[in-house]
Amino acid sequence: MTAASPVPALDRIRVGSAPDSWGVWFPDDPQQVPWQRFLDEVAEAGYEWIELGPYGYLPSDPARLTEEVGRRNLKVSAGTVFTALHRGPGVWDATWEHVSEVAGLTQAMGARHLVVIPAFWRDDKTAELIEPPQLTAEQWRHLSTGMERLGRQVRERFGLDIVVHPHADTHIDGEENVARFLDSTDSDVVSLCLDTGHYAYCGGDSVKLIETYGERIGYLHLKQVDPEILADVVKNGVPFGPAVQRGVMCEPPDGVPALEPVLAAAQKLGVDLFAIVEQDMYPCPPDKPFPIAQRTRRFLRSCGA
Repeated sequence: MTAASPVPALDRIRVGSAPDSWGVWFPDDPQQVPWQRFLDEVAEAGYEWIELGPYGYLPSDPARLTEEVGRRNLKVSAGTVFTALHRGPGVWDATWEHVSEVAGLTQAMGARHLVVIPAFWRDDKTAELIEPPQLTAEQWRHLSTGMERLGRQVRERFGLDIVVHPHADTHIDGEENVARFLDSTDSDVVSLCLDTGHYAYCGGDSVKLIETYGERIGYLHLKQVDPEILADVVKNGVPFGPAVQRGVMCEPPDGVPALEPVLAAAQKLGVDLFAIVEQDMYPCPPDKPFPIAQRTRRFLRSCGA
């Protein structure tokens, strides 16, 4: 009988979690847990790093937030912004106003990354179609040049790197659109936040993406999808919000993609990367997230993270 091989240490991967894993999608919603409970439970579950989540959910005063995360031995890895830069220069001023608020707090918390989520083409609460799912050539140019401008200005003004998040029901989603976006943007100013769950939801292979575009991977979100629920969602054209309510995003290691090869591929890049756990569960019972967070942290430790 041979001894089991030791799990390789993923010493370039820094694991964290986010309000999303506690069912938080909006700054204020009665169906969500209070922010104090999120901070208490994410620390108790064994995480050191968190994201800010939707701006306004956690305290937006830097002094107060520093005190709240510090006394729980937590640190902030990133803030998150939502953009619609494909709509052209006319949206820049409003975009920059929103970005500046979030980036200012992110910088004050000592973080170095700003996760940029492109606009949904469905309403995030009603799932109503509000824009065509495909961009025109002109809109692709607006999106690419707008993201480059955003990356430069965020770095110059706040010292942060933007990491663009491919997301279901947005124009940057699966392999084809992610490749098009990466190939049309400057690698010096635009990197990717690879969300393993969203990428699988949209038919993508996370390991292949890391191996093909490794220099563009600046940040990770760890997430899995339930393949049986996903097959039904795809077959019936179910929007992302209702799909989440069906449980399409599931607890690791029960879904796809397998996270061990994703983490191994990321480790091989030879750069320090945050890997932030997210399990979309909006809305969910308030007592559901904490035990899942504990089990997920134990699972990731078993992977060497």
